[in-house]
Amino acid sequence: MAPSRHNQRGQRALQALLALGVAGVLGLAVAGVLVLRVEAATAAAPASKNVLPPVSKEARKLPIDVASSHVDAKGDIVVFQDIVITQGDTKVQADRAHAKGLNDFDNSHWTFEGNVRITGEQHGSLRSDEAVVEFRNKSISKATITGNPAEFEQKRADTDLTARGRAKEIVYDVTDGTVRLSDDAWLSDGHNEISGPLLVYNIREQQIEAASKPGTDQRVHIKINPNTKDEPKQNP
Repeated sequence: MAPSRHNQRGQRALQALLALGVAGVLGLAVAGVLVLRVEAATAAAPASKNVLPPVSKEARKLPIDVASSHVDAKGDIVVFQDIVITQGDTKVQADRAHAKGLNDFDNSHWTFEGNVRITGEQHGSLRSDEAVVEFRNKSISKATITGNPAEFEQKRADTDLTARGRAKEIVYDVTDGTVRLSDDAWLSDGHNEISGPLLVYNIREQQIEAASKPGTDQRVHIKINPNTKDEPKQNP
């Protein structure tokens, strides 16, 4: 007996799910776009087989450039307007920022507010209302951005698709090359979508990791379009 069109769609969807490396499927509903519920404590969804090179140690040793339209020192707090901080490929800009001391980049936290934009490695970028940027050993180490929502995107290296994500809090770890989305987190590799309490996107490996909270009803949700395929880049 030939398989029905309904079963064929289900089989294609299951194959797509297995290709994403997701385990622990609880339910499957076929209706053009498939909605799946994943109970596994940790699931991984690779977006690409390519591993992009990490930021070199030499890049992290580049000078830190601070540009601002106005600087106002209030006691030991320095306030900046229209600020842009650049180190190598990493750039942080916002309407304003304040920090304790101007020259302490060994161990300090800077707070950025208003139209915060962060550009990272491999064409990754983040947008938010507010961010706290940590400096360690005279380099930009980590940025924690918050918003309603905070947003992330990266042009994927292997296709013409763009990975996008949003959450109320996103932590960009410059050293590890990861963005960690929590609190109403959502990520897409350009056609498939995944949402959950905690999502981690590896910028270099272009891979998604998702975790649910054991003992709660918070689960990872995945939406897969079985008819969508990656569009590889065309050589000029």
